[in-house]
Amino acid sequence: MKNLHDKLASRGVASLGDDELLALLLESSNDSRDPKQLATSMLAEGGSLVGLLRMEVGRLRMLGGIGLRRAERLLVAGELGRRVSLLCNTDVEKITSDSDVVRLLRPHIEHLTHEECWVLYLTSSGRLIERQRVSQGGVQATVVDHRIIVKRALELLATQIIMVHNHPSGLPQPSDADINLTRRVKEAAALFDIKLLDHIIISKEGDYSFSRMRRL
Repeated sequence: MKNLHDKLASRGVASLGDDELLALLLESSNDSRDPKQLATSMLAEGGSLVGLLRMEVGRLRMLGGIGLRRAERLLVAGELGRRVSLLCNTDVEKITSDSDVVRLLRPHIEHLTHEECWVLYLTSSGRLIERQRVSQGGVQATVVDHRIIVKRALELLATQIIMVHNHPSGLPQPSDADINLTRRVKEAAALFDIKLLDHIIISKEGDYSFSRMRRL
């Protein structure tokens, strides 16, 4: 482990691989096993750092027999990272691409076990006026009222909107309900000269943009 500590000191934490970061968190004077080998084994079982940090503490503590305290330490580290990401993304003032939207909202909704739908309200130049959660539901779906979305856009004098929702239990590809909702919101907004720029679906497996896929 001395090599890892030396690498951290000389090259910075960003130089460490996932297995090396995990090994440093797992290091314990009460465990004679090689932390790096343990980290590699746990990553294989969890699939990735994200997979590990999404586990319940009861399951995580059993991986490699790391115990409750080290399992809690990993989850705390993951939550700290998520909160830092949220803080770093609050400075988005102008939306220029779907990647801006994903960067802004992924930390809010990717980890959820239920669906939520958010709307970004924009000026004609793409400046973000407001982001608002408009609904939340179950694992498979959420009910969204297109009238509420348009009403808020009129209140804010927004001329453009972007819808975003998550798929907590699957791939980001849109369902028939997602496609129908997109059409309803687009048509309702157009009545007031408000443009639906995009509808983006975020999941653990990636993201889907209706605009990018030319479905708007």
